[in-house]
Amino acid sequence: MSACVPARADSARTEHVHPPHSPPPGRPRRFRIAGADVSASIAVFLIALPLSLGIALATGAPLQAGLVAAAVGGIVAGKLGGCPLQVSGPAAGLTVVTADLIQRYGWRTTCAITVFAGLAQLGLGCLRVARTALAVSPAIVHGMLAGIGVTIAVAQLHIVLGGTPQSAVPDNLRALPAQLADVHPADLAVSMLTLSLLLLWPHVPGRAGELLGKVPAALVAVAGATAVAALAGLRLPKVDLPSWSSHALATLPDGPVLGLVAAVLTTTLVCSVQSLLGAVAVDKLAAGRPGLTGHVKRSDLDRELLGQGAANIASGALGGLPIAGVAVRSSANVQAGAVSRNSTMLHGVLVVIAALLMVPALELIPLASLAALVMAVGLKMVSLNHIRTVTRHREVLVYAVTTCGVVFLGVLEGVALGIAVAVAVALHRLTRTRITHVDTEGVHHVHVRGQLTFLAVPRLSRVLHQVPHGADAVVELDGSFMDHAAYETLQDWQKTHTAQGGSVEVTGRRPGLRISEPADTDGCRCRPWTPWRNHQCERPQTVPVRPLGDDRHSGLQGTGTAADGTGGTKAPRGTGRADGPSGSSGRELARGISAFHRNTAPLMRGELARLAREGQQPSQLFLACADSRLVTSMITSSGPGDLFVVRNVGNLVPLPGEESGDDSVAAAIEYAVDVLKVRNITVCGHSGCGAMQALLSTDTGGARTPLGRWLRHGAPSLRRLSEDEDSWIRLAGRLPVDAAEQLCLANVVQQLEHLRAHESVSRALADGELELHGMYFHVGEAQAYLLTEEEGAGRFELVREADLTA
Repeated sequence: MSACVPARADSARTEHVHPPHSPPPGRPRRFRIAGADVSASIAVFLIALPLSLGIALATGAPLQAGLVAAAVGGIVAGKLGGCPLQVSGPAAGLTVVTADLIQRYGWRTTCAITVFAGLAQLGLGCLRVARTALAVSPAIVHGMLAGIGVTIAVAQLHIVLGGTPQSAVPDNLRALPAQLADVHPADLAVSMLTLSLLLLWPHVPGRAGELLGKVPAALVAVAGATAVAALAGLRLPKVDLPSWSSHALATLPDGPVLGLVAAVLTTTLVCSVQSLLGAVAVDKLAAGRPGLTGHVKRSDLDRELLGQGAANIASGALGGLPIAGVAVRSSANVQAGAVSRNSTMLHGVLVVIAALLMVPALELIPLASLAALVMAVGLKMVSLNHIRTVTRHREVLVYAVTTCGVVFLGVLEGVALGIAVAVAVALHRLTRTRITHVDTEGVHHVHVRGQLTFLAVPRLSRVLHQVPHGADAVVELDGSFMDHAAYETLQDWQKTHTAQGGSVEVTGRRPGLRISEPADTDGCRCRPWTPWRNHQCERPQTVPVRPLGDDRHSGLQGTGTAADGTGGTKAPRGTGRADGPSGSSGRELARGISAFHRNTAPLMRGELARLAREGQQPSQLFLACADSRLVTSMITSSGPGDLFVVRNVGNLVPLPGEESGDDSVAAAIEYAVDVLKVRNITVCGHSGCGAMQALLSTDTGGARTPLGRWLRHGAPSLRRLSEDEDSWIRLAGRLPVDAAEQLCLANVVQQLEHLRAHESVSRALADGELELHGMYFHVGEAQAYLLTEEEGAGRFELVREADLTA
């Protein structure tokens, strides 16, 4: 009888006993807030407080509206949203939209528009279309934010100078000369002090800078300017927070229906896109913070849209500004160490406390200081990094048109204009196809660069008919798309040209594929000799059986062909007939070289020319096995000039001076260390090594063949094996799966010892000029492991991204 079951079947007593083998019932869970969340919430609160007031000032809304939006965004969106670490509230990206709505419809109707925008977000969230918003071109999003930033900066510049901004950017620009002629010195001084503190505070040097840098620069700038203005007795317009009893709430919308619908759609679009893009950015920030990935789940974008919709409904109903995810506060939240959504919610609670208890202190803040803060935020929205990115991707036209459209026409109009330009650019790229014809030694090359659509068919047909009848032709397709019209044109011409005695070879994205083959055949679909595909798409070719003494098909002897049981033999995959350069192997080699000349050489020519001038200066000697599956440049992400590679069967390093030694490996080691001055030597083994399996299964003591004599250099690795599991080398904390893997790992350690016996290596190690590394590549897992020294046995650890943060 189990000890977990009562000995007596007493129903009155067994009623209260928990089931067998189950843990006792725990205590009720208590709500706890991690210390990291508390500190992060304080940091976010100190940033959000002045920014919320400044954004409310920039929109022309009551200043309490910024505090309401900050509190609701923190509590409601923080609790219901799908991105735990994103902080929501009044965003600078909504400033222009909200200011325009207040100007047209008044504040209370703007609150109602915010409520309806929240309802629209709830509907979109229920339809699960959040991912669709990410299809908007980044150039349009960055252009929209840049246009909003320019609009904010130009408007706030008038307040910085002591004036009043106009409703549109052109009006503000026209009024700027008069404003510069009538500058208010006190406002300008406070604004310049705010900007100076904002820019200089993060760059305080020394140990003091590390401590002071934890205080947000926005808070220091506003608090410092407020303190100076109060001590100097400056008479400036200051924050005016009316009594909460007179706070204006939402009312039924009043205005033209179409205008109100457009306003709701605009608010919904800007709030949703900014929040969803912010959630994706927060995921990237969280993934880059060590130890956080396992605790915080990736964002649920549909839930985030629902949370934003609920927050906008609450904010609009309570008389607050529209809400969206805010990049500045969200990044501060992640960097401050937040680990859950509690930090976002607690920051909202702190805003509520400040709005109720800190009104006298808030009313000391000069409006010029808030305007300078918001102007700086607007200027930061015009990111030089974004401009470089869109320029590199040839989308600067979309970015510029969107920015100008937002500045001079409005947000919705600018975004619509940007989308139209983006579609036009995409269509232009789709139709921009270059078709050239070159006659090289009697072979006519037709090169098609770009996408082949029906729009390019007239040019394609004209160039193809320039090829003489009966000539050899090569059509090179350098594009990823061909529609049906282009396919039929090329197919018809190929049939006609072939019938007239000519030959046609179509190469490019699908080399070796005749254009007449249906797309669903199992012919070759990969590039020539693509290493990670290994031509698995090629079909084995059959050749007739011949007597062993028959010389009519020379070249097939000793190729290792296997009988297929049907009276024939199958040639090795991808080789076909071994009939010299004219056979399939020769064609594959030539085709691969041709692809290199066409695709890779133009990109590498400058770098290789530099290496040719300067000579090789590798930083590492890489000793690896000759196994074809071990691609050293791929697994180390290296290129020409990076590695000095020595490859042999079993990645063996013969001891110097040993009988039947190998001077080629020793010569390479000496040349790399003494001449090339490499700083590292790596011995790389791999799983499934044939040399190690041969060591386990054969006796190499009396070997007479070259391979057998070579494998004798691996005998010390074989003697290194032990039956004691405690002395086995671990692979990422686990024991080797079998003796072959154990020998592969031990061989790497043994060859490192052989390296130390070479005079040049031992001398460089003693001088501290050289480091030795052991590496193991698991072919099946595509994972690389590095050797770490421990007491007793060694240990191979998986190389992760976190290991590279130095």
